[in-house]
Parts: sequence; C-alpha cells; structure tokens
Amino acid sequence: MEILPMLKDLLSGLGVSVEIFAFTLLIALPLGFPVALGRMSSNKFVSGVFRIYISVVRGTPLMLQIIFVYFAPYIFFKMPLSRYPRLLATVLAFGLNYGAYFAEIYRGGILSIDRGQFEAATALGFSKVQTFFRIILPQTIKRVIPAIGNEVITLVKDTSLAFTIAVTEMFTIAKQLSSAHTTMTPLIAAGAFYYIFNYLVALGMEKLEKRYSYYS
Repeated sequence: MEILPMLKDLLSGLGVSVEIFAFTLLIALPLGFPVALGRMSSNKFVSGVFRIYISVVRGTPLMLQIIFVYFAPYIFFKMPLSRYPRLLATVLAFGLNYGAYFAEIYRGGILSIDRGQFEAATALGFSKVQTFFRIILPQTIKRVIPAIGNEVITLVKDTSLAFTIAVTEMFTIAKQLSSAHTTMTPLIAAGAFYYIFNYLVALGMEKLEKRYSYYS
C-alpha cells in the first residue's frame, strides 16, 4: 500500500484522538476536585453519593460506560441517536471516568498534607477557603503530578476505545486500513504515533513537575 495516503488517513484519525484527549482533560481535571471534596465531606449522605459514583466508575469497564452514555438519552428521554453526536458521548464518558480517578488522586494528595498545617492556618486567621487555595492546594498539586501523569498517559492509549460506538479515531482507521490491505504497516505506524504522543505528554508532565519543585 502507498505510504503517504496511509499516513494522511492516520493523521486525520490522530486529530480525533487528540480531540478526545484534550476535551477529556478539560472535563476530568476540574471535575476531580469537587468530587474529591464531596468524597471527603463530613456529611455522610454527600460522602456516600460520591463514594458510590467513584466505586461504580472504577468498578465497571470504560467501554461499557461509553456505550451507556451514548444510549442513555434514547433510553431515558427517547432522543433519536442521530441527534446525539458520538464524539460528544465519548468525551462525556471519558470525562466522567477520568474525573473519578483524578478525584481519588486529589483526595490522596490532600490527605497526605500534615494536619498541623490546617491548624496553623486557622491559628493565623486564615479561612477554610484561604487555607485550601493558598496553602493546601499548591502542595497537593506538587504531590499528585506524577500520579496524574500516569493517568494522562493511560488516557492517550484509552482513546482507542472510542471505536466502541464507531468513532473513527486513529486506531479504528489503522485497523480498517490493515484489514483492507492485509498488512500490519498501518498498525505499526499507529503504534509509532501513539508512542510519540505519549512521549510528548510525558515530557510535558516532567516539565510541569519541575516547575512545582520549589514546593518540595
């Protein structure tokens, strides 16, 4: 098969993979904080709700969650599937899934902060909001960056699961080309693209970790 047309097709699929990746992070990274705080709430009902959410998300396959999110509008509201973009369903499913994982990472980071820092901030007249944003949050970010980096790298590879509802991201296109031309070349090329993508993500996370090193 011709290399240039293959690469062009794979790059178009890579664009979709990058969209899924970027929009998932835009949803999941901020979503994780309120979920983490809700999980840590002293109110048993609130804490229980977020505990169940995290448990369900982490205890079921992402592929199943993508299918559920895509068909949910039809099941519950009889909305025609043609009006519900597959890419939107994919991004929502990914965002809810990774939001739960990020929440647990944030929660672990917050709990790792010495309790004495909370007490010292209170003694100095800081409000709870000021304590969280000025003292706790910067330290938490520094501590959770390595774990966040691991999840972000996993997300790059998980974008291939979008094929579940026929979203034509890079891996789907690679499989189609490989099957049509009876060759492994498209899959090998896709693997190379995933590696480069992950390398760039890992490099970015490493730079971010160094940026926050002054909190050590």
